[in-house]
Amino acid sequence: MGSYQDHALEGASAVDLVVALYDGIIRFLHSAADAADRGDEDSRRIAVKRALDIIIHLQARLRMDIGGRPAQALSEFYASIFAQIMQASQSASRQKFEHVIYCVRDVRDAWKQVAQDASLEEPQPSYRPPPRAQLGRNASEPDFDSTAATSWTA
Repeated sequence: MGSYQDHALEGASAVDLVVALYDGIIRFLHSAADAADRGDEDSRRIAVKRALDIIIHLQARLRMDIGGRPAQALSEFYASIFAQIMQASQSASRQKFEHVIYCVRDVRDAWKQVAQDASLEEPQPSYRPPPRAQLGRNASEPDFDSTAATSWTA
């Protein structure tokens, strides 16, 4: 029998899945900020890696061929957020992590509004969710390919 999260995401739209991934980024950035406050370098690095893995995943799923300017803007956003997270981690700065959380939450809220706005026509998302088989142990955490992290350039 699956977890609550498995069932919650079964009928989710691509936009709902994007919102869930943004929620994951925010959760991991809070963990990283807390670890930075405690001076827990290992926990900070683990949380940062998880947040960066999600960003890499979102970047890789952008559909530049159909997404046009919005997809390009998201690509630039992901590159900027990636760099800001790296800076926050290197300086172990709660303030820098909180700034990134603010930026991510702002874009997450925009995605959430799109998901909730039933009056709009079904938009063509510039995000392509992975097949269910590629999702990790509980469907809320994608099973990321660690080789993607080595191919990222900021």
